Amino acid sequence: MLTTIRVNGVDRAVEVDPRTSLLDFLRERVGLKGTKKGCDHGQCGACTVLVNGVRINACLSLAVMHDGDEVLTVEGLADGEALHPVQQAFLSEDAFQCGYCTPGQICSTVGLLAEVAAGQPSEVTADLAGPVTLSDAEIRERMSGNICRCSAYPQILAAVRRAAGAAA
Repeated sequence: MLTTIRVNGVDRAVEVDPRTSLLDFLRERVGLKGTKKGCDHGQCGACTVLVNGVRINACLSLAVMHDGDEVLTVEGLADGEALHPVQQAFLSEDAFQCGYCTPGQICSTVGLLAEVAAGQPSEVTADLAGPVTLSDAEIRERMSGNICRCSAYPQILAAVRRAAGAAA
């Protein structure tokens, strides 16, 4: 089935089997290896990408479901040699050890910051009617779908805080 997905600003028209996950489409058909296959069951977040600005687990979504959609992967965040503020924050805070989960963590952070800017509450948001305050508890809740087996959570938390400061 011919599927056209705009990936990192470039339209990709590819014949795909209707059973192909978005993750496999990105890695195997488009050749973008930044998005990682971790658990392949939507439990670890290593495959997190942004679809039309919303973060999703690419392993749980079929590529054909995204015909005509805009997908942003970790490779599409930088502007040439200039890192995206979230990428820079992760680098500055040394928010990785092995680095396997880092692309998903970074894409999830970009999505998190967009949710907060839009005033979308989470499970731990105290005031549902007011602006969202990005507390440590709020960050932990919103990043809970991204697992780091190396336990770099303190550095990831610091990176999200730094990126939020850069975005403000």
